Amino acid sequence: MGSNPTPSAAAGIRGRWPNETWVKRVEHVRDAFGLVLASVLITYVLASLLANRDWEAVVLCIATSTTSVIALTSAHARPRLVRSAFWLAGATILLAVIGAAGGGQIWLNIATVVQVGLLTLAMAAVLRRVVLSDRVSSRTILGALSVYAVLGILFTFVYGFVDRVQNGPFFEGHPHPVGGDFLFFSYTTLTTTGYGNLVPGDQPGRMISGLEMMIGQIFLVTLVAGLVSLWRPGEGIRRRQDVGQAKRAGAAGR
Repeated sequence: MGSNPTPSAAAGIRGRWPNETWVKRVEHVRDAFGLVLASVLITYVLASLLANRDWEAVVLCIATSTTSVIALTSAHARPRLVRSAFWLAGATILLAVIGAAGGGQIWLNIATVVQVGLLTLAMAAVLRRVVLSDRVSSRTILGALSVYAVLGILFTFVYGFVDRVQNGPFFEGHPHPVGGDFLFFSYTTLTTTGYGNLVPGDQPGRMISGLEMMIGQIFLVTLVAGLVSLWRPGEGIRRRQDVGQAKRAGAAGR
């Protein structure tokens, strides 16, 4: 019969998860760039349906904050950085709540600026992890696609911020845009599709949209295309099969 654990050991087993910090828990997710891409797509859907104003902005802040924390965790960021990002994201959500409750755009503008910075930091960590990876796999491809998809969301927030602070309307001939308009314009600009139904009316919108075109094309042509050209699907499976065959051959030889 096996011996029962001592009281101290049993208490350690029971208290492992309750006493473990949230950072240590989420650190179980490593290189989960598929999860990062999924959270990015959820944020994309919410940004398409919701306006970055009032209580809808709070929902967007929560989605963006979750994406940032997941991305930093998956990119093996330092626990202190992940913890700081968590508290900073909570602060932006609080600012968005204050702005929604009091109707003050200044708080929402501050929250938007911080969210853009936080999401940029998270995607920079993912990009660094992808570039420094010793081999190209489906995870690195998903990481690069996540960064590319987030570029459109980042510029969406920038366009919405410019629309709130400038005097005239952001789009020419479109005086009352909604959140989905900015997102649609951002991705058609990022991919250089350019339908032409939404056009920046003045500066700095034109300058920012031109910058997005350049960044989108450079990123897609240089990084994503380069990674895809080096990707060898099934390589990991074949490697595991070779290792398994070698082990079986060694066992048979003994």
